[in-house]
Order: sequence, then structure tokens, then C-alpha cells
Amino acid sequence: MSKEELEGALALMETMTRDDLDGPDFKDRYTEALQEIIDAKREDHALPEAPEPEQPGKILDLMAALNQSVAQAREARGEPAEVHEMPKRPKKKAAAKKLAAKKAASHKRGA
Repeated sequence: MSKEELEGALALMETMTRDDLDGPDFKDRYTEALQEIIDAKREDHALPEAPEPEQPGKILDLMAALNQSVAQAREARGEPAEVHEMPKRPKKKAAAKKLAAKKAASHKRGA
């Protein structure tokens, strides 16, 4: 890396640096937890307990959410809110078998 590239990179980092990110929302909890583990191992203490997550993760059914969104948009436009199921995609195994059969047939003709 040339001196000019290094100076440019440092200048870019300086322009992107923000000093106004203070407060509890911008606390580096990962580094603090890692430091606690390092300190416990260094002093042969028991490892700290992992805190419980603040909120359990919410599992979404994306297709259901999409269907609901489409239905709401259609109702807002005054259209019927019917949502149809997506057609089933062909199984990959069948396509792979067909491709293998074509290759085998072309090899037999070429031999």
C-alpha cells in the first residue's frame, strides 16, 4: 500500500468516525462479556453466567406474512383479497435423473 493510499484510507476513516454515539444504547456488551470471561479464566474462577435474552426471538412465517400483505393491499385497492397458493416446484431429483439419462444416451450414441 502506498503512502497516498494509506493517507486516503485514514482520511476516509476520520470522516466516517462519529463521536456522538454515547449512551446505554451504544454500549459494547460483547467486549465487556469477553473481558469478563478472560478475567475469570486468568484467575481460575468459574465462568460468568450468560444473561437471558431480553426478548425471545420471534419466528415469522414469511409466506403467511406476504400473503397477508398482498391481501391487505388488494382490499385497500378495492380488489378481491383472494390469495392463491404458489405452484409446487418440480423436485430437483427428477431433473437430475433426466440430465443423467440424457448424458448416458449421448455417450451411447457417440461410442
